[in-house]
Amino acid sequence: MRPFYVTTPIYYVNDLPHIGHIYTTVVADTVARHARLQGRDTYFLTGTDEHGQNIERAARDQGVEPIQLADRVVSRYHELWDELEMSHDDFIRTTEPRHRAGVEEMIRRIAAAGDFYVGKHEGWYCAACENFYTEKELVGGKLCPVHESVAEWKSEENLFFRLSRYQEPLLALYAEHPQLVRPESRLNEVRSFVASGLKDLSVSRADLSWGIPFPDHPGQTVYVWLDALTNYVSALGFGRDDAPLYERFWSGAGGGTDGGGADGGGTDGGGTDGDRVHLIGKDILRFHAVFWPAFLLSAGLPLPTTVWAHGWWLRDARKVSKSSGNVVRPDYLVRRFGPDALRYFLLRDMVFGQDASFSDEGFIERYNSDLANGLGNTVSRLVTLSRSAFDGRTPPEPCYDNPVMRVAAEVVAEYRREMDDLAFQRALAALWRLLAETNQYLVERQPWKVIKQEGGTPAVSRVLWNCLEAVRIVTVGLLPVMPKTAVRVLAALGVSAVPESLDALAWGGLPNDEPLPEPEPIFPRIDKEAWVAEAEAEAQATTQKKATQEKTQTSEPTEPASAPAGETQKAASRDEEETGAMIDIEQFFETELKVGTVRVAEPVPKSNKLLRLEVDLGEDEPRQLVAGIAKVYAPEALVGKQVVVVANLQPAKLMGVESRGMVLAASVDGEPVILHPDREVPPGTRVR
Repeated sequence: MRPFYVTTPIYYVNDLPHIGHIYTTVVADTVARHARLQGRDTYFLTGTDEHGQNIERAARDQGVEPIQLADRVVSRYHELWDELEMSHDDFIRTTEPRHRAGVEEMIRRIAAAGDFYVGKHEGWYCAACENFYTEKELVGGKLCPVHESVAEWKSEENLFFRLSRYQEPLLALYAEHPQLVRPESRLNEVRSFVASGLKDLSVSRADLSWGIPFPDHPGQTVYVWLDALTNYVSALGFGRDDAPLYERFWSGAGGGTDGGGADGGGTDGGGTDGDRVHLIGKDILRFHAVFWPAFLLSAGLPLPTTVWAHGWWLRDARKVSKSSGNVVRPDYLVRRFGPDALRYFLLRDMVFGQDASFSDEGFIERYNSDLANGLGNTVSRLVTLSRSAFDGRTPPEPCYDNPVMRVAAEVVAEYRREMDDLAFQRALAALWRLLAETNQYLVERQPWKVIKQEGGTPAVSRVLWNCLEAVRIVTVGLLPVMPKTAVRVLAALGVSAVPESLDALAWGGLPNDEPLPEPEPIFPRIDKEAWVAEAEAEAQATTQKKATQEKTQTSEPTEPASAPAGETQKAASRDEEETGAMIDIEQFFETELKVGTVRVAEPVPKSNKLLRLEVDLGEDEPRQLVAGIAKVYAPEALVGKQVVVVANLQPAKLMGVESRGMVLAASVDGEPVILHPDREVPPGTRVR
């Protein structure tokens, strides 16, 4: 089948990954897994953008070299992608030599086309997105339209790319190949922007040291977008003599759009038909749908088949982003619910191409309704009935003419169609319609009554086989979306071999009279109030940790007079890497640590993690605290014990109970170990 190349944007390393990065990468992973199940020759690329002013500035603020900052953030991406079971074939970093070779070859080709010149660049510059805006594009108070941060006026001599030369070729390209930009609303947006008139584009910076030097122009560094966008071909080997991946997935993959200078825009890709799909957020649409095709046209290179722009995840009606400061970190969700629950929520709750709102309550409601009640309970119920009726085995008698089979045929056709169109929400809704029809079919026939009276009759066998087979088909459809869960469910249904093709969506794949393992909970139902309380406790701890780090970063550094210039800073950087952020003694004493004696300890209602404590800190009355230690410490074992308390924290409510401090504990393999003095001291004694 046709080669298939799918990419995420390369993510900026000036901060850790958040839910927006995860969403795009989950989509790409789902698309890649689906393509592989279709039998397509598939290559999935992701990576990181590590050059530019923001990285240089962030590294300087943290007292490290830019590459050290990049290495640290990249390691977190690798950890997170492993946790989420991403199946990417490659991870490109713009600091790699192979990428630099690709950028230099791209520049050589564009220069040969006569599309660079030196000129003076002036305009309103947003450092967060590293882009210039016209005054009419800014919002009130000279703010960036994307990040709402103050734009600064900049003027310098740079190299320019003749973007204006490609206005008409781009408009012709959009008309001839409307699939180049999707959804249609984004195509209209791009077409309108280009038709309003393109200005030449600055593609270098004069005051930036952290980046790729611009060939043949000393003192100039390649601008971030010419640098970053080239990753899509440099990762495949563009710029090297031997580049089989580039031939296979880009220059020889066809797809109907080919470059060729300002007068190019041909329709022959020059090879077997294939697809090159960029998945991006709508905020970087202009760079991918205008700048990138123009660069490729100038360089005489094939164009992407499709640039798919999705919407934003919103929190408090604002885009979730590092610049906005309202990020949703994935760690707690993945640790608490597993990667597949998060993957399902992201794909089920956002209409691909539109914005969606993220909320903790919405996540739990979707988890409980679809995963715990819909999928988990259905599997448990059917496996239990079948084990009871057929001595721990699958039903012996299949059925090929029944209402569930007919619904399954409709659902499979709809699922295939919607997945091909990246309409994940509708594809998953179709699968859950089959689950609902299966449950209705089961309720109407009430096989449990027959089992109780007559045992596993042929009629019971057919009913349960039909239901189990429908769930098997749903589970095959979930392989691209929830890979680990799908394998678990298939095993629970008695299916030992994991399907390698979507042909397994055909009716009739359930094994007959095969052993069924005893069912285990797949998605235990979550108490929403208890979980929200746990999340608030986690958020409080994270906020306080961040505040401490910010104080540390703003403190004045001191150096001994005898230290050679720069050596103390380097030593401090090494120490921080080994021991964490350094604080001075005054900062330490801002935190009031006191020894207290626990007088009362009891569970917080509806929580399996929280305890309510009354701790004597030598004050007029005991201090009420809430501590997340219930899974390790029995309440009665704590009464009379002494603990160390952070006594000057702002009060916070957890599960409706006010907490006026925090009990200190070490963490060993994720479990709390309470700190206490080795002999009793008076309540309220300061820890120094």
